[in-house]
Amino acid sequence: MEISGGWVPVHYVEHGTGRPVLVLHGAGVDHRETEACFEPVFQGAAGLRRIYPDLPGMGRTAAPATLRSADDVLDTLLDFADGVTGGAAYLLVGHSAGAYFAQAMAARRPAQVAGLALVCPLVPGLRDVPEHRAVVGSGELGDEAFRGYFVIQTPEMLERYERYVAPAAALVDEAAMERIGARWALTPDRAPGHPAGYAGPTVVVAGRLDSAVGYAAAVDLLDHHPHASLAVVDDAGHALPHEQPDFLRALLAEWLARAGR
Repeated sequence: MEISGGWVPVHYVEHGTGRPVLVLHGAGVDHRETEACFEPVFQGAAGLRRIYPDLPGMGRTAAPATLRSADDVLDTLLDFADGVTGGAAYLLVGHSAGAYFAQAMAARRPAQVAGLALVCPLVPGLRDVPEHRAVVGSGELGDEAFRGYFVIQTPEMLERYERYVAPAAALVDEAAMERIGARWALTPDRAPGHPAGYAGPTVVVAGRLDSAVGYAAAVDLLDHHPHASLAVVDDAGHALPHEQPDFLRALLAEWLARAGR
């Protein structure tokens, strides 16, 4: 399905009915990764309409030349959220770069966001990012991209990578990503961590072994989200939603309860 996000038609898939849950994927993938990781989390909770868009320049959502910065992507996502939810309050989940935009959306529209979940969030001011290392596996399974993403390198994780992550690479608009990447930082009054913050029910989940964004900067988010719970998960990297599904399910179940589910 598609719905307009301002001047950009946004492709998405959805499951279920009820309160909208908007789930944003990270860079270089598409909705298939978040759908695979978060559907098992939400399927047991009745009354949730789970919505998985492709972000601009990825999957089946184009990024026209007029879309030139992170601010433009944010505007697209805000317009998409307004259109797909019909103005109803929604829950908002983001992984990696998706969490970067989710934070900004919640800060801009706090009355419309009923709860915010940030998983391995990209945030400004990354620090103390660890070196990548595997905790399970020989380091010889799969290709370099798989080995650089997963810290649990088992045949099961490789199958998930090959099914839900790798196929998106062929659909990425590299020129658009370079154009937007040149202006990847949101302007200060729209960026995550600005004083407006978000005061609704929040959960922040980080991987202790996340070599993409680390976990130290995620801890800092507690200063901007007064009703946030924080979990730093051992033996998990940036692919935490794949590697620690049971832990993620428990954390998001608690968050859903706080958000009124």
